[in-house]
Amino acid sequence: MNILALADTELQNLYDYYNPRRTEGTDLIISCGDLNAKYLEFLTTVVNKPLLYINGNHDTQYKEHAPEGCISIEDMVYEYKGLRIAGLGGSYKYKPTGKPYMYTEKQMAWRIRRLRSWIRAYEGIDILVTHAPAEGYGDLDDLPHWGFACFNDLLAEYKPKLMLYGHVHKEYGDFQREIVHESGTKLINCYGSVMVPFEDDMITERSAAAKRRIRLLKWLNSRGE
Repeated sequence: MNILALADTELQNLYDYYNPRRTEGTDLIISCGDLNAKYLEFLTTVVNKPLLYINGNHDTQYKEHAPEGCISIEDMVYEYKGLRIAGLGGSYKYKPTGKPYMYTEKQMAWRIRRLRSWIRAYEGIDILVTHAPAEGYGDLDDLPHWGFACFNDLLAEYKPKLMLYGHVHKEYGDFQREIVHESGTKLINCYGSVMVPFEDDMITERSAAAKRRIRLLKWLNSRGE
């Protein structure tokens, strides 16, 4: 499976001057945030593949116009062809009255505690999708670009194969496209775009018990419980 992962900047060869060769072989598109809704709508249409997204700290536009035809995976696990994908958008809160998609360390840790019910139901996760990096792995020294320490705990506990993130732009210097976390998870900064292969033999089938738990969780979630 080939995943086209995106973050932070709209590329001309994927939009105004769309080049089909850049998306050839794509099976799934994932946005790691801070991208215009129209851009995401365009890509899921022309590539004709599902697009999953989380919110970047600048994506307040989604409150009024969420990307149509795309799937938000905020605070949940989404399964695509057996691939278990968890989403936690937003950045470190760097303003006292910040935008809606900014969080303190404590607030992000609380979101992770809520996410655990989804992860347990799915018997783990294969990919973690975030906007901000994990603390000490691809983050920067300035507060707006700090990583979350609680992401390290999540990676250590569940050991997903991949973590896809953005927020730290290539132009900021000291840019690293890929880093291997101490848990063994490969961390990929998806600034711009990057094609990420995921081997099919790394995808595991859910047990019958897991399928029942997932069905119940989705039902409860649809009722707002």
